[in-house]
Amino acid sequence: MNPKKLGFGLMRLPLADPNDTTKIDYEAMSEMVDRYMEAGFNYFDTAYPYHGGKNSEIAFGDCVAKRYPREAYTITDKLSLFVVSEADKLEDYFEGQLERCGVEYFDYYLLHAMNKNYLELADRIGAFDFALQKKAEGKIRHVGFSFHDTPEVLEEILTRHPEMEYVQLQLNYLDWDSNDVQSRACYETAVRHGKKVLVMEPVKGGLLANVPNEAEKLMKEKKPDLSVASWAVRFAASLPEVAMVLSGMSNLEQMEDNLSYMKEFSPLSEEEQNIVKQVIDIIASKESIPCTACRYCVDGCPMQIAIPDYFKLMNNISKFGDSQIAKAKASYNRFTETQKKGKASACIECRQCEEHCPQHLSITDYLKEVAAVLE
Repeated sequence: MNPKKLGFGLMRLPLADPNDTTKIDYEAMSEMVDRYMEAGFNYFDTAYPYHGGKNSEIAFGDCVAKRYPREAYTITDKLSLFVVSEADKLEDYFEGQLERCGVEYFDYYLLHAMNKNYLELADRIGAFDFALQKKAEGKIRHVGFSFHDTPEVLEEILTRHPEMEYVQLQLNYLDWDSNDVQSRACYETAVRHGKKVLVMEPVKGGLLANVPNEAEKLMKEKKPDLSVASWAVRFAASLPEVAMVLSGMSNLEQMEDNLSYMKEFSPLSEEEQNIVKQVIDIIASKESIPCTACRYCVDGCPMQIAIPDYFKLMNNISKFGDSQIAKAKASYNRFTETQKKGKASACIECRQCEEHCPQHLSITDYLKEVAAVLE
């Protein structure tokens, strides 16, 4: 694995149509890829569900695989058990991924978003054995899984499947000691089993790029030239057993910012760690909905409610005050009127969203709060 720890996550790519997440701007993406590669980085991460199914994989094939020699990059793809859940469909699913990505093998292949339920499903259909078979065939170089559950479930997976080489964890300074995500305990569990850690959501879906004013002031006083987001990425990258930190970059500006401090990476100092602890306290006192905008909740919503977008509006209000309400309402109206997204009050409480939420949020209850404030 490249010693440079910044990975290009392909789940929030630039869009040709801002109202359609399936339409990726290939020209903008190619420009970002070129800049990333020029700086000496080479790790890409995709999955079938990103950008509405297939589109992220296809974009990787067009913007990376067709434009660079195979030895110039590494690519991670995933077996999404919420997409394919039958043993006799695994082969076609996998071969389709290779074809869309334009490669003959994956450098890393992860069972996607593993939790207690998916562990039982994976074992039942032989998903772990399937990945090992593909590794034996030379179509996968390294196997692992991404994870969204408790440290106890992670312990169970690694005990049952010591053959897994990597664990991809949601890890950021806000979730490090949180009761919900328990990043620290999950990290320590993986390390105890001798696994290297890949990091997703280091900026918590962008939340840690827009911290409350008093938190930003602390950071800027110490490092005036560094972005707020850089503190979150550097926090994750500073952990010794972290092999790669993914960033879901959406534009060249974000790319340039990440490259500015990760090209010559400097771990957080003790003083900077103390500042991060103060920032955590400030944010914890203001954050109302701990949503990472992974968007797993929206695909099956029968009312087409833009759940993470509405939650982001609510969090902006909680972090930055009532002055944001008018702006939030205007944005909410654009979603519901212009983009024809379902209103929060349209929720029928089927709770499909809650079943798919890696954060285990009480989404239906939060939607009632959205309706009360923004409708």
